[in-house]
Amino acid sequence: MALATLLIASGTSPVSAAQFERVKAWGQNTSGQLGDTTFVERHTPVTAAGETDAGVTQVSAGEAHTLALLSDGTVEAWGLNSDGQLGDGTGITHPDPATVTGLLGVRAVVAGGGHSLALLSNGTVMAWGNNNSGQLGDGTLFDRSTPVQVVGLTGVVAIGAGIDHSLALLADGTVRAWGSNVFGQLGNGTLVSSSVPVAVTGLTGVAGIAGGGFHSLARLNDGTVRAWGRNDFGQLGDGTTINSSVPVTVIGLTGVRTVEGGGFHSLALLTSGTVRSWGLNASGQLGDGTTTNRSTPVAVLGLTGISLISAGNFHSLAYPATGPVTTWGDNTSGQLGDGSTTNRTVPNGIRTGRVGIVSISGGGAHSVIF
Repeated sequence: MALATLLIASGTSPVSAAQFERVKAWGQNTSGQLGDTTFVERHTPVTAAGETDAGVTQVSAGEAHTLALLSDGTVEAWGLNSDGQLGDGTGITHPDPATVTGLLGVRAVVAGGGHSLALLSNGTVMAWGNNNSGQLGDGTLFDRSTPVQVVGLTGVVAIGAGIDHSLALLADGTVRAWGSNVFGQLGNGTLVSSSVPVAVTGLTGVAGIAGGGFHSLARLNDGTVRAWGRNDFGQLGDGTTINSSVPVTVIGLTGVRTVEGGGFHSLALLTSGTVRSWGLNASGQLGDGTTTNRSTPVAVLGLTGISLISAGNFHSLAYPATGPVTTWGDNTSGQLGDGSTTNRTVPNGIRTGRVGIVSISGGGAHSVIF
C-alpha cells in the first residue's frame, strides 16, 4: 500500500522536531497512523507532529501504519504495531514516529498490509513485521519487530509490497517475489507461498514494480504493463476476471511511466500526464464517473499534468505538478480529505496546505503526503 517528534515507545529514540513539518495525513486514525499524536479520525489534512520537514524524503502508508524515509538514510514509523511492523523492537502501537531499529543507508521504503520493507544503498533489502506467509523473505514464518535481511537478494533497485507479499526489481530488469501466493501473486506459475524470493516467470526488461492487495504489477522499458495474481474484479487488466499465476499483458496500455496497485484496483500514469485505472470500482476508485468494475483500463476523468499517483485499499490519489492533490473513491473514514465522508467517483481537488509535494501514499483507509 506511507510523520511528530518525541519519544514513543521504550527502546526508541526521540526524533528531532526539525524533521516533520508539512507532512500531512488524513483519514482513519484508530491506530495513530496519521502521526498527529492522537487516535482521532480526520476528514481534512492534519500536520503530523513536528515543526519542519527538513529530513523527510519519502512516505509510505500501509494498512494501518506509516513509514517515513529521512534524508540521512534512517526510517521512522508510527501507527499499528501488533506484528512489529514499526520495527522498533516492541509490539506497542503508537501515534508518534519512532526510529526503526538498526537501519542505515536506506534508499526507499514501502509499507505492506502488516509488514514493511526497506531498500538499502548496497542493493539489499530489509524487512520487518508480519511474516505469517513468509512476506519478510528471511526463510521463516516468524514475525519480526526489528529488521531482518531478505535472503539471497542483491542488486535490487526497487521494492513493492501487497497485503502479504513482497516484490523486488533487480538491476538486470528481472523481478523477485516472496510471501503469500494464494492467488498467484508471486508470478512463478504456482500457488505455493514462499518465505524466500522466487523469480517471476518470463519477465525481463522491467523498469518499475508495484504491489496491489493480492496482485502485482510491472512496467516494462517499452511502456507496457504486465500483471499477475488475483483478478476477480479485473485488477489485472487483461479483459478477464481469471486469476493468473504468471504475468499477463494489461490491454491497451502504452507510454506508461508509473504503475500503482490498490487493494483490488490498479493505476497507471502515462507519459502524457494522464491516468488510467482498472479493477474494482464499487466505491468509485477508478475515477471514471461510475461504480462499474473494469477489466481493461479506462481514463480517470479530468486529470492532466499528473506527476504522482497512489492507490489505497479502495481510494486513489494523484498530484499534478501545479497542484492540488486530487482524490477519489471510498471516503467512509475521510481518506479523501475533502471534509466529508462521501464517496467520489471522479477526482476532486483538496486543500492540503502544502505545495511542491514529492511523495504521496494511500493506505488501508488513510492518506499521507510530503
